Amino acid sequence: MQNRWDEAAAREAVETYREQGVPEELALRVYSARLIGRDPALVLHGGGNTSVKGTGRGPTGAEVAVLYVKGSGWDLASIEPPGFPAVRLEPIRALRQVEHLSDEEMVNALRTNLLDASAPNPSVEALLHAFLPHRFVDHTHADAVLALVDQPDPEARCAEVFGERLAVLPFVFPGFALSGEAMRAYEADPAVEGIVLINHGLFTFGETARESYGRTIHYVELAERALSKGKARVFVPRKNLRTLDEEAAAELAPVIRGALAEPDPGAPGGHRRTILHFRTGEAIRTFVNGQGVEDYACRGVATPDHIIRTKNVPLLLPPPEPGDADGFGEVCRTAVADYRAAYRRYFETHSARSPAPKRELDGTPRVILLPGAGFFAAGVSEKDARTAADLFEHTVGIIARAEGIGRYTPLGEAELFEMEYWSLEQAKLGKADEKEFARQVVLVTGAASGIGAATAEAFGRRGAHLVLLDRDGERLAAQAERLAGQGIAAHTVAGDVTDSRQVAEAFRGAALRFGGVDIVVSNAGGVWQGAIGECGEADLRESFELNFFAHQSVAANAVRTFKRQGTGGQLLFNASKSAFNPGPGLGPYTLPKAALVALVKQYALDYGGEGIRSNAVNADRVNTALFGDGVLEARARARGLGVSEYLSGNLLGAEVRAEDVARAFVMLALSERTTGAVFPVDGGNIAASPR
Repeated sequence: MQNRWDEAAAREAVETYREQGVPEELALRVYSARLIGRDPALVLHGGGNTSVKGTGRGPTGAEVAVLYVKGSGWDLASIEPPGFPAVRLEPIRALRQVEHLSDEEMVNALRTNLLDASAPNPSVEALLHAFLPHRFVDHTHADAVLALVDQPDPEARCAEVFGERLAVLPFVFPGFALSGEAMRAYEADPAVEGIVLINHGLFTFGETARESYGRTIHYVELAERALSKGKARVFVPRKNLRTLDEEAAAELAPVIRGALAEPDPGAPGGHRRTILHFRTGEAIRTFVNGQGVEDYACRGVATPDHIIRTKNVPLLLPPPEPGDADGFGEVCRTAVADYRAAYRRYFETHSARSPAPKRELDGTPRVILLPGAGFFAAGVSEKDARTAADLFEHTVGIIARAEGIGRYTPLGEAELFEMEYWSLEQAKLGKADEKEFARQVVLVTGAASGIGAATAEAFGRRGAHLVLLDRDGERLAAQAERLAGQGIAAHTVAGDVTDSRQVAEAFRGAALRFGGVDIVVSNAGGVWQGAIGECGEADLRESFELNFFAHQSVAANAVRTFKRQGTGGQLLFNASKSAFNPGPGLGPYTLPKAALVALVKQYALDYGGEGIRSNAVNADRVNTALFGDGVLEARARARGLGVSEYLSGNLLGAEVRAEDVARAFVMLALSERTTGAVFPVDGGNIAASPR
């Protein structure tokens, strides 16, 4: 464990924040909190909390003693001064004399003593920070400490490793009760430099930020040294277990994702889906391939803070039989149903003992172990899935080290139930409304510019997870950067849709990144011109490759994924008004587009019974890169028009933009009872109307 304190960087932080009116003690609090937050061996994804006691100004301008403590919703890795709401110190310290305080009373006491009523809620452990007399207090869930204390005999191990320099407390529920216990532990021995919370984590404190942080690093390092003396190899590999590479995992991901989906008439596509994230590596494979994985992997979370994101136990799938995707799908559905039934029993058992009524949360597993490959994490969004994956990957290491020195023994199920259903813990997840395409994955071809770029952005703004394919890697990267600036993450694949191997690779990438695909916008195309009787065979074949066969390749891969998921799906094609209203000298482009419209209808016929919809947009005269290299001017001349007249030459007299086409794709995607349709976006062109 490395101490990353840098005195020059600390002073620079003080100077930088001083210019913003931030007091020195808070500037140093921000600096050292970030040191903690940026070390995943100490905390992950908003875990842990820190504080400093200082002064602030009340409404009269007079200085008042305050506790700056991490606020709800902030992550230590990126926290700024506003992430430490200032709470009047003396009124909340006076709560030490109170015998009992409910969660609601505690939250009210903290909020009514905020200097700024608009500040975030202070940490649920704010009273613990306030009751301790030290100026700086740090709280972490360090992996090494958890491996040491998640044991049948944690007190003895702590005494051996830490001596008398740390007080040791059995697990106490966070909040007022823990605050009182911590205060009494310190008062019993004021020489201690921190407190170990069994099955939970570590508190350290000091008079300076450097001292408190340094003590965290010191005691975590002591735990690491003790763990290093344990067995290096604790998981015995199962015999005759087939190794699955990433390609095999990508084949199975949509099957697993489909098994996790729940029928829901109110959800898009009639199913409540999840997003998957695949994680593998030597340590992970050693873990999931071990004999007894059904025991050690399913004893419970390493610290109660993880349960709201990972559930208490993972779902363990049996190794799949080679080439038996259908059979594996049935196995997955049965396993998921059994997991949900077990979760319901867990809820019923423990809620019956709870003094307050509880509402059952969803029983979908958040971590799915796949022997031979690794594990998948599931979430409402990719962010949630990655968070669960990070937490469980660290749990893998914690369990391995805990087993190396003894037996991994986490907190009991009853206490973990109370944590999972604790209102203040659930509040960390937030209650944001989901957008139309949340939980759905949309793959767009020709996504680097024009209609494809506009379509990707339109779906992304509505919550979709994006897979973007284009042969222009540089422009595709720029498009991804633009989307990232709007908070829209995308998986990009620089590839040619006329290469079936590259198309298949794009779908494999989507499966590993998100678990599968739900909507495909097959958009890529190009214009070939010339009188049809004078068109060379090579040019005509080249046009068919891009404007017809590439669409077939994309759609066939999509249907294969849709069928593995078993939750329906959507095919959306960018056809052309030329399919109904050919233009002079445009035959090499028109013919494959006419065939594409027939393809749209054939997919609607062949797969409608499986909930797969197939529709097309017929756009006209959209000024994109398709009209580059003089194509726009040539088409205008062919109609006897200038460029401006050509672009607005429709019944509405208005130029059709890429964004107009994108909205049409979105509209079709939301039209749950529409398939086999060809929707014109041309400003009005009776000659091109489908008939």
